Amino acid sequence: MADPPGCCSTCATCLLCPYSCQWITAKKEKRKGLRTTKYDCSWFFFLFCVFLFTLVWLYFAIIILNDFHNFNEFIFREMKLWLDWSLVLLIATAVLISYSSVLLVLALCLQLCGQPLKLHWVHKVLLILTALVVAAAFTGLGIKWAEEWKSARISLQATGPFLHIGAVGGMTLLAWPLASFIYHTRSKGLRVSLLLVYCAAMIALYLAPLGITSPCIMEEKQLPPKPALVGHRGAPMLAPENTLMSLRKAVDCDVQVFETDVMVSADGVPFLMHDEELTRTTNVQAVFPERAALNSTAFNWTDLQQLDAGSWFLERRPFPTVQSLSPADRQEAAKQKIPSLGQALEAAKQSNLSIMFDLRPENHSDYQNFVNVTLEVILQSGIPLQQVLWLPDGFREDVKQQAPGVQHVYGRKRLENEKEPILHVNLPYQDMSSEEIRQYRQDNISVNLYVVNQPWLFSVLWCSGVSSVTTNACQVLKEMKHPIWLLPSSTYFMIWIVVDCFSFLIIIWAFVLMKKCSHRRQPAESETDVLLTKINSLMQE
Repeated sequence: MADPPGCCSTCATCLLCPYSCQWITAKKEKRKGLRTTKYDCSWFFFLFCVFLFTLVWLYFAIIILNDFHNFNEFIFREMKLWLDWSLVLLIATAVLISYSSVLLVLALCLQLCGQPLKLHWVHKVLLILTALVVAAAFTGLGIKWAEEWKSARISLQATGPFLHIGAVGGMTLLAWPLASFIYHTRSKGLRVSLLLVYCAAMIALYLAPLGITSPCIMEEKQLPPKPALVGHRGAPMLAPENTLMSLRKAVDCDVQVFETDVMVSADGVPFLMHDEELTRTTNVQAVFPERAALNSTAFNWTDLQQLDAGSWFLERRPFPTVQSLSPADRQEAAKQKIPSLGQALEAAKQSNLSIMFDLRPENHSDYQNFVNVTLEVILQSGIPLQQVLWLPDGFREDVKQQAPGVQHVYGRKRLENEKEPILHVNLPYQDMSSEEIRQYRQDNISVNLYVVNQPWLFSVLWCSGVSSVTTNACQVLKEMKHPIWLLPSSTYFMIWIVVDCFSFLIIIWAFVLMKKCSHRRQPAESETDVLLTKINSLMQE
């Protein structure tokens, strides 16, 4: 490799010290022999790949934040330890991406200044560890949380146009150090290879919008109505989940449906509870320590009423929003008890709120009795049956006979030979494409997707035409009056062409400018080399 001219002493020292861990003066004779070899280039390429790898993981980390509360609950069920693991994820990811980014910027600056890319062995070890950690994270994601790959694919509908612009911008800036390297390297094969790879990458980026699709690329007049909000266990960011306070907070968020989970006590009282055990959302370990591990259905109603269903919310802070609660809300949350289904139905009736629930656990030996008891409470409550949305599949035909006014919601897609038409479906947001949502909407089938917390995801589903979404963040989605972005196809096409043309011109300018700079330096270098040769000859004589 050639030894290109260096920059000033201060710049050389500031760049080389953190990258190479060497104190090198600016005098060229003391740097003689320190050149960027093919071995150094291979480590720079590895650094660039690690940076891209961690960048992709950062993107995934941001995307999976929508579903991270489920991960926190999973860890609690397995380890009985509550922690907001999203903070750990983001901090660790920020450290990895910051480290690889700083090294990459240093390397690019060194190349522009004509300094050798001598990466220190400590950085090499740390880069390998970074790659292994990120690879382990992706592997764990694929094994334990495979549905997040579908979430990433959906996210591209929201971020694709902007990722394209960012990628074009990043690769355009890369033209400067690339041009500097090409004009100073002596290997013709390496120059040709790098140019071919770079040109292929830029052509692929320039044409990428041909494969980018998003439901939000549409005219304003084509935008479907805003999806209705379904409160997931109420408003769990503002109050303890599955409590009457959570129901009231959901009403304040203009939620149209209160989604909850119902279990039946040992003495036949249906009550609101999601987990099969009571340990996460009550103080059962303090009140009944010897029975804490039992199924929720093993407790009678009298026992359940002794439990505190609100203090855990203030102590564990399952969502960051808990910190911003008012003193009055904190006091009310601390007083929450486990509500019965009858109490929840009465509150829903007074607020003109629909209620949708699962009856758990479905594998219980006495499940048919659970269905009958639950139906009895519904019929006795006096709530209009059209406000009750029935989710459980077990003994659905019996429910239709005993309470014909209840609306039935199915947790599956419609079948080709459906005996009777399906009017409502309730599915994970990963399980329906934008095309399927549009088709169901045309066929007058109400589609509710869960759990949708992030505005970007809500925007994509809004543009797709979904009927409603189940959410933990009703207070956030309530304030959205419009999708985050909406672009007519003609506007997006214009942005695409302008960005690509501007990028192309900058790349041409970078290569032309670096070529002129290299030509200016060559005469000076030639004169210096001749002078050094003459001096060396005289000394030998």
